[in-house]
Amino acid sequence: MRSSIALAIALAAAPPLAGCAMLDRFRPARPVETVALPGQLEAIHAAAIANDQAVFRVSSNGCTRKADLTPVVRTERDGAVITLRRLREDPCGQHQPEGVEMSWSFQELGLAPGARVTVENPYQMPRT
Repeated sequence: MRSSIALAIALAAAPPLAGCAMLDRFRPARPVETVALPGQLEAIHAAAIANDQAVFRVSSNGCTRKADLTPVVRTERDGAVITLRRLREDPCGQHQPEGVEMSWSFQELGLAPGARVTVENPYQMPRT
């Protein structure tokens, strides 16, 4: 009789304990870190990754320089992710409908030759 009471108590407690174990699966393994990124996210016209170069076509009013932009590189499981950020606005008045091309070598980005890379920026159609 004692063993059947102990078994009944154990079985009654099992579902709540199992639920606790299930909830642990949905908790993140570590806290999600929030990192402040420099500048503003840049909408790009085009991007290409080839020959260990990351090439972007960005909007310009005639004065955009490479120093006005910064690529932020983040390592992921499958490779690296580049997010292009604008540090300074282009105040000039000579709108360039096709934008300008800016490029960074993998060496400048701290990437190994042949690294797998994706681009996280949103795309924007050239302004006419």
